[in-house]
Amino acid sequence: MAKSCSKAPTGRTALLVKYIFTSDRLSIQVHPNDAQAVDKGLLRGKEEIWHILDCEPGATLGIGLTAPMIPDQFGVAAQDGSLEQWIDWKAVKPGDYFFIPAGTVHAIVAGITLAEIQQNSDITYRLYDYGRPRELHLEDGVAVSHLVPYDRAPGKTPLGSETRLIGDGEAPFSLDLFQWNEDQSVKVPDGKALWFTPLSGACSVNGLSREKGDCLLLEGDCAFTLTAGPISALLAVSR
Repeated sequence: MAKSCSKAPTGRTALLVKYIFTSDRLSIQVHPNDAQAVDKGLLRGKEEIWHILDCEPGATLGIGLTAPMIPDQFGVAAQDGSLEQWIDWKAVKPGDYFFIPAGTVHAIVAGITLAEIQQNSDITYRLYDYGRPRELHLEDGVAVSHLVPYDRAPGKTPLGSETRLIGDGEAPFSLDLFQWNEDQSVKVPDGKALWFTPLSGACSVNGLSREKGDCLLLEGDCAFTLTAGPISALLAVSR
């Protein structure tokens, strides 16, 4: 099974930060985009990015398909269990990251610890669940799925690096990995919200202690003073 620990308040916030720890494989699933979600009477769709924190040797993520499919073929594969054979299972290691646009068929296997930054939406269409007795959402899921291979190369974040994982022109949010070895002052963009998620080390943000496993949401046109040394953290800003 998986434990998912949400580390930011739900409801009004545009993003959600989760830590996911898998001891069993999760379902093969897909999420709709904003327009498709609104058509269903929901606030927004769901795009997400995964940053691999730790994993067992040989761990994989399923992202996209190995070859294009047509909807009828895809639906049959989801029903008879052969969908597993069409999923592109990608080997992963700590420091890898993957952007999962809406419509991307995906799955997480056992033995992975990752940080997930996502649009704040619970909408998930479960396509295949390895025979477990849970509801599937094949009609809705097939309708929003991109039935093609995933065409983005995995991102890499070597230890001690600073990297832009995704820009706000590519997703509903931007995400950066930062390293600090000394005190810093960081400004939150005017009218935006910033999610500060430490991955290693410990620090104090405006006098509040933060460490690996925490997340801090800062809103408005403001700055925060970070007392650290050293610390690695993800900074997400909603569009």
